[in-house]
Amino acid sequence: MRLIIAALAAVVLGLPGHDAGAELRPNEVGSLIQLERQGLKSVPKGTLKWALGANQSAKAGTVTYDEAWLKSLPNGKGGEQFSCLAEALYFEARGESIKGQVAVAEVILNRVESNKFPDTVCGVINQGTGRKYACQFTYTCDGHAEKVSNPKAYARVAKIAKAMLSGMPAKLTDGATYYHTTAVNPNWARVFAHTTTIGVHRFYRENTRLSQK
Repeated sequence: MRLIIAALAAVVLGLPGHDAGAELRPNEVGSLIQLERQGLKSVPKGTLKWALGANQSAKAGTVTYDEAWLKSLPNGKGGEQFSCLAEALYFEARGESIKGQVAVAEVILNRVESNKFPDTVCGVINQGTGRKYACQFTYTCDGHAEKVSNPKAYARVAKIAKAMLSGMPAKLTDGATYYHTTAVNPNWARVFAHTTTIGVHRFYRENTRLSQK
């Protein structure tokens, strides 16, 4: 593994006096291994753990959506798009199970990928905000300030937001771009394909979209 990294680094970085067509000399390999070590030290432990462990498990389809899996994820932090997703999960699904929270995140990211919705997380979440009956996510126009009063719950959904934005595959909702709670029965639900129910949320996608199952 290190020799592979060293060879790639030689191509990308270039070493003084090294012939690109020649094999790496022992002293060059040592220099590159030292560069590798320095680079790994600069990577936050949580991020490295995600890249080498949790993310690989997700790609292999072994996500368990349980407390042990959540604990294995790095703490959630990031820029504007991360903040928007973490906030949406907090206000829309903090009382849901881990699986339910991941499912809501999937809907938001599925919308980002759709050409029928804005192409950023913040754009999707705030679509229609400020226009009567046009909000896509109720908490953005319910008249209440978005104040996080439960830091522990926020920390949990922040981990999920980080995982999803880091490329964790969406496997729970079959491409759903809509959902509602089981306490209501909106008219629009009749024209979309119901994909699954998780916790108190029912998920839907447009009928024209082929199932990924």
